[in-house]
Amino acid sequence: MKKVASILLVLCMLFTLCACGAKAPEKPDDASTQPASNGEPTVSLSLWLTPSWKGVFSGNEEGADYDSFFKEAARRYNEMHPNVTIQVEVISGDTRDEKLRAAEASNSLPDIVYEGAFTMSSYYHSGSIVAIDDIISEADKSDIGEGIWENCKVEGKTFVFPFAHMPGTLIYNADMFKEAGLDKYIGGQYEIVTWTPDELKNEILPALRDNLKGVYPMSLFAMNNQADTWNLSYLRMFGCPFFNEEGFLCANDANGVKAMQYLIDLYNNGLTVPGAESLTSNDCNAMFQNKQIAVSFTNSTLLTNLHTDMKSGAIETFDARLANIPGDPEPHSFTYVSGFMAMNTHDETRIAASKDFIKYVCTDPELVLASKNTLPVRASVTEKVATELPYLEAYTANQKYIFNFSNNMPGYNELRNVLFPEIQAALTGQKTAQEAMDSYVEKGNAVISEGRTSSVIYN
Repeated sequence: MKKVASILLVLCMLFTLCACGAKAPEKPDDASTQPASNGEPTVSLSLWLTPSWKGVFSGNEEGADYDSFFKEAARRYNEMHPNVTIQVEVISGDTRDEKLRAAEASNSLPDIVYEGAFTMSSYYHSGSIVAIDDIISEADKSDIGEGIWENCKVEGKTFVFPFAHMPGTLIYNADMFKEAGLDKYIGGQYEIVTWTPDELKNEILPALRDNLKGVYPMSLFAMNNQADTWNLSYLRMFGCPFFNEEGFLCANDANGVKAMQYLIDLYNNGLTVPGAESLTSNDCNAMFQNKQIAVSFTNSTLLTNLHTDMKSGAIETFDARLANIPGDPEPHSFTYVSGFMAMNTHDETRIAASKDFIKYVCTDPELVLASKNTLPVRASVTEKVATELPYLEAYTANQKYIFNFSNNMPGYNELRNVLFPEIQAALTGQKTAQEAMDSYVEKGNAVISEGRTSSVIYN
């Protein structure tokens, strides 16, 4: 018994010495950039995006695809946070709303979405996106222009961390313009030229129609709600304010009806691609690339992809230049602000991890350089990559023509679905310009009213 007691006493002394000599692990200086400890929970996140740019930093990279940047960002983040994995999925813009609504209904939303701010505004109001003001620093606010932030906010709360933006313009085949004798309407290589509505309707498009064989003068599409921002711009052509001071549609005023009639006249006079009511924006973009359309639509990302495909030989090279959407008394332009959103999965651990990943991607000094594939929102990035972006000066000068096409309203996605059937009805002669615009305003204002009533932000 004495021997057993002695052994127990020695063991107790050894245990006490070990405990006293143990040192607590040091807390990392920056938890967001240090490897996660084994005690952290394993988190699996999902990230959805619609196609934007190809590659991580350039479309010329081997194997460049639409998910390349996001997979690389996820890989780098996982190296620092081994407990967090991120699955990236590219979804079609045509099915984005359908998939998100289904995910809302089944409580299976993705954790993160990278998308245009305007396309997601309805989800702010439905409560499916969480505010992210807690991860935005004063340095972030000062580095990104207030106009960009305004596209990402509702009632003072920020729902999108802006990463890049994409100004929208027209694009035209300057080779075709020369062939049609329209040299005086051709702008500089990196200029955004401005035409008046009369010049486009009475001189440019008729010359293209009459002098070119196998080529349609201009694109026009109304099959669905995709790329409807160009149609919205056309309907503002003669100065229609579109929304009144209360935030409701007033697009059926005299100037809005005049703009709709303008589109009808272009269509009926063979100045656009035929069958516009059954064509998508993707159809028209492909036709422009294949030199079947002379004047079409683009944004900074589509333009980058076009030049990349020309260099790679994927499409035949031609002289593509930019033009403003005509307007009276001034032209119109818009921009898509794109960024990251943390979805409301009702799982606090996943939401916290999503926010941390978003902050990492949007502030990492190297990753933010990828925004040059569209246009950077950060002044610090613009300064670094200005020499790589020959159109930057023209886009910057064009900012004075930009309008807020979504008005950051609740129900905007549903409002988009109201517009294209009215354009279809007008183009096919089922409705007059006035009837189509009256119907759009009536149905659209019902959507806006319902959206305001059901918005978790306003209520």
